[in-house]
Amino acid sequence: MSQENIAIVQSFYDAMSRGDVGTLLGLLDPKIEWNEAEHFVYADKSPYIGTDNLLNGLFMRLMTEWEGFKAIPEKIIGTGDTVAAMGRYHGTYRETGKAVNAQVVHVYTIADGKIVRFQQYTDTAQFRDATTA
Repeated sequence: MSQENIAIVQSFYDAMSRGDVGTLLGLLDPKIEWNEAEHFVYADKSPYIGTDNLLNGLFMRLMTEWEGFKAIPEKIIGTGDTVAAMGRYHGTYRETGKAVNAQVVHVYTIADGKIVRFQQYTDTAQFRDATTA
């Protein structure tokens, strides 16, 4: 089961990199619980419950407020229903022109072939600095 779950998470990143919102949303449980890191610039609405809240409350903000924002996994590991992806965030905040190159760990819970829970851990100070003038 771990390899299947790792493949689901890899498919999620692949869809993100292509900007394929349909595939991306199809990999998420409609009632997903999405948690941003404490003190992260988008933790104001965390946890995001459900795909509509996630799309409108987080993904749309990332797409409109950042130039070239990417989450790039460098290693994906899993056991049972839990998958962790370690990598980096890259992007430039449009309003300030400041870039980030931040470490990130994403922890996913998979059930019935869908991502049902997400937890982010990242360098929140880098994002705070990039989004303030």
